Amino acid sequence: MVTSAQHLALLNDEPVDSAGTDLLGAGRAARQLADLLIASRSATPFTLAVDAGWGMGKSSLMRLVDAELTSVPEVHTVWYNAWTSTGADALEGLIKSVLMRFDRRLLRRALHRASEQRALLRVLRALATVAAGPLGAAGLVDELWSSLSVNSQARNEMRDAIRDLAQEWAENAVYSPRRMLVVFIDDLDRCSEETVLAVCEAVKVYLDVPGLAFVIGCDRSAMGPSGLLRDLSPAGATFMEKIFQTSYRIPVADGQGVREYITWCGRTAGIEQLLDEPLVDLLAERSARNPRRIKRLVNGFVLEATLNPMWADHPPEAVLRTLLIQYFYADFYRMMTSPPGADAGDVIADFRTYRRVRAVLRTPAPVPDAERPLVDAFLAQWDVPRDPADPYTVLERLERELPTAFPEMVTDAAFNSLLDGLLALPRSEKLVRRLREGAPALVAVPQREPDAVDGAVPDARPGGLARPGAGFPDVDPQAPLVGSTILWVDDHPENNASLAAWFRREGANVEIAMDSEAADAAVAARSPSLIISDIARGTDDRAGFSHVAALRREQRYTGPVVFFAGRVTPARQDTARELGALGVAADADELIRLIRGAFAVPPAPRAHPSAVRPR
Repeated sequence: MVTSAQHLALLNDEPVDSAGTDLLGAGRAARQLADLLIASRSATPFTLAVDAGWGMGKSSLMRLVDAELTSVPEVHTVWYNAWTSTGADALEGLIKSVLMRFDRRLLRRALHRASEQRALLRVLRALATVAAGPLGAAGLVDELWSSLSVNSQARNEMRDAIRDLAQEWAENAVYSPRRMLVVFIDDLDRCSEETVLAVCEAVKVYLDVPGLAFVIGCDRSAMGPSGLLRDLSPAGATFMEKIFQTSYRIPVADGQGVREYITWCGRTAGIEQLLDEPLVDLLAERSARNPRRIKRLVNGFVLEATLNPMWADHPPEAVLRTLLIQYFYADFYRMMTSPPGADAGDVIADFRTYRRVRAVLRTPAPVPDAERPLVDAFLAQWDVPRDPADPYTVLERLERELPTAFPEMVTDAAFNSLLDGLLALPRSEKLVRRLREGAPALVAVPQREPDAVDGAVPDARPGGLARPGAGFPDVDPQAPLVGSTILWVDDHPENNASLAAWFRREGANVEIAMDSEAADAAVAARSPSLIISDIARGTDDRAGFSHVAALRREQRYTGPVVFFAGRVTPARQDTARELGALGVAADADELIRLIRGAFAVPPAPRAHPSAVRPR
């Protein structure tokens, strides 16, 4: 447990803004980019995109470039966060941010000689009012902006006026060839299509003047044909290409740099002593060397260890290893925490035994006498016949009966180290038992990426929501699930309560049957639109398969079927295909995907109910 003597702290998610806090070597790239911008002063206007995925350091690199430019004569900078505006407001906000960066002396001088330029006069008066007057003057600016945007003629005047003012500002300096204003635009890839296009319009139509350079932070892939702007018209796509003239793709940090960064995060959060070399390597590899993802994992641990009472009897290392298994090996964690009697069984014991048996069967020598009882018992458990003459075929048959992930996980050194380290801790058996029996839900499940969806559905963990306070989404009366009947056959329906409630909220009528006889009666009364069936019931490991086979054979039901079980194995997948089922699902994401496919529903959002304990 975390004692009072241990001081844990959360990490912030702010961008790096000085070389002293640059831990991943972005400072060198920042200096080079700053030098490139300065050397290209005479080539303005131009746009440079800083391209990287979510959490990979775009904002930090741009802040470091900004810091490098502060000491350069007659180079000025301004920041604009595109995410703070929506739609047409982004055009207004960006242009105002640029104009407000011009010095007041120039604005006053221009005001005196520009009386014949209606648009410029109005803009300058508004800016002078904002600069000198009370905050309430912002309303005047909004009204003025509306008057300048009422028709194409007014917009043309405004465009020409802004260009004249920006050009005069750039050339009104002792520096030759001109002043330079570098405009940093951040978080463009988080914005709607309307906002993205408004920002691009401001850059290309109104601010495309000598002296101005734009550095735009975005994930180009999110704005490409398969991303945010995938439905953009050909003309719009051409416009975007004109905006992003040059891109700098931030490289993934090298392994040593990421390991040092993880160590720094651990030291800052107070958990450095828990991060041994295998755990650091695991974090580096499985986080895709993403700095923000690493911080989220560390913060998740700090919150979990501090706030969840279930860890009172366990060392902090148990918290860390459990969270890492849940985050990086979600399928194994789901099986590991299945309740007693569930179809998933004791997946930890099965995996460790499989690991030993696999090592024996892959050895050319005969099975050692000391290992024979273990091998024979494990093969018998899964109804795999022994064949001393062909151990490789025996292993292939065995792996068909085990979870599909086992063969890959057994060769994953990081996973094996993580699991063995957890099981070697004091009271680890008690910890696993508590997780399986329904201990308090984890309070800080780290997110792989930002939640950017609406209508999140309830998380099936006890008392949890995928998005707190959101409740259920409204039902679209035209949605294909509306009016459908789903027959759910499972001898432990309580494990599926959250999912069943979600399908009802989607408009489906969900009927529950706890055995084959009840299911037969339901089918006879009214043929369902779809059947969800478990596989194992009681001591019969194939009860669900046998029941669906009988329905098919007797042609009492020929519609779509999805099997929902604690384990997905190659053998189960083959049997499901033979029965004409849509597939076998072990988690809510896959179950919803299969059912939506059956009803031709658009793909589900990322946030889905995760089944508590499928059986």
